Amino acid sequence: MVKTTSKLTFEEYLEYDDGTDNRYELFDGELVELPPESEPNNWRVMWLRDELIQLVYRRLIKMHNCELQVPGNPQNRYPDLVVIREEHLIQTEKRLTITLDMLPPQFVAEVVSPYKNQRDENYQRDYVEKVKQYQERAIPEYWIIDPQEQLVTVLVLKNGSYEKQEFRDNQQIVSQTFGDLKLTALQVNSAN
Repeated sequence: MVKTTSKLTFEEYLEYDDGTDNRYELFDGELVELPPESEPNNWRVMWLRDELIQLVYRRLIKMHNCELQVPGNPQNRYPDLVVIREEHLIQTEKRLTITLDMLPPQFVAEVVSPYKNQRDENYQRDYVEKVKQYQERAIPEYWIIDPQEQLVTVLVLKNGSYEKQEFRDNQQIVSQTFGDLKLTALQVNSAN
């Protein structure tokens, strides 16, 4: 955790610059530095991006660097993969942050880091905390890619709540956002 002289508001956080390229989450006014991504998780995200490029304008796909303001704590997230909207290209010219006063991104995907059990921090973050925050943020579709369980969970927003579908092995993933996407859970989890 980075100590600041006083607790930061989100607006103050947006102005904060410590001269590094570190990424932070703002938790109860305190900055929490995010660790770098693991190579396997990064590879899965790159692979998925390459698949999405066939369906989506390349510039709309962001990996690890698109900041998303969300309700609750932390007040911001850096999803592994985000598909933003065309209007975000103009709105984020100064900083790649989608704030609460902007429309939500079209799509978010997270790769779950290894976990011991469902009480583990990595599991709780992607399966519980982010589900709640992304649902409140009204993100239309959220994928949880879980290599440990060889599972892809697709959450689609319907009437303000997420409906969940789980895909394993050679089951073809059904995406509301990308209807022409032809991927299986096995392909996504093995990233090939």
